[in-house]
Amino acid sequence: MIFRLTQKLAKKIKLPPLQAVPAGQNPFIDWTANLFTAERAQYIIVTNTASLYSLIMYGRGITDDNELIRRTLSFMREFMTDDGCEFLYRRLIVPHAARVSFSKATDRRVIGSMNELIFESGFYLVERQLSPFETSCRINETPMSYLDYNRPREAFRSLKVTDGTSDNCTVG
Repeated sequence: MIFRLTQKLAKKIKLPPLQAVPAGQNPFIDWTANLFTAERAQYIIVTNTASLYSLIMYGRGITDDNELIRRTLSFMREFMTDDGCEFLYRRLIVPHAARVSFSKATDRRVIGSMNELIFESGFYLVERQLSPFETSCRINETPMSYLDYNRPREAFRSLKVTDGTSDNCTVG
C-alpha cells in the first residue's frame, strides 16, 4: 500500500524527507494524503490517487506513521462499508495493508484537485457544520475536471487492476 504524503503531513508525523515511488498495478492501494485546517481544527484528507475518492478525518492525535495508518484504515473500512464498497476494501485493500510504503506526493494535478476538495470540505465542515464522515460523502459526489467531470465515487468503483501481463480486470 502506498501513502503519498505532502511535506506538511510528513512533518507532522515526523517522517524524514521522502522519495517518490512509481505507481503500482493496483490503483486501489495508492493514496495521497494532506493536512489542512478548518476553523482551528486539523483534518487529514486521504485521496485515492487514481480516482480522487476521498476521506476526511480528524488530524488531532495523529503524531506518527503508525497512528496515521491505523486511523486511516479504520476510517476507510467504516466509510467504504457505509458507501457500499466493503467488497473492494476487503478484497483489494486489506491484503496489502500490512506492508505500507510512504512516498512524497509529486503529481501536481492530483494535489491541485485535492486542494479543490479541501476548499469544498472547509465549507461543509465550518459553514454547514457537517461531520468529517458526512463531508467525505459530499465531496465524493463533486464532478472533478481531473476526472473529465466525473465524480470520485463513480471513478473509484470503475478502477481497474492490472497484472502487468494480461488485459485489465474491471472490479466494480
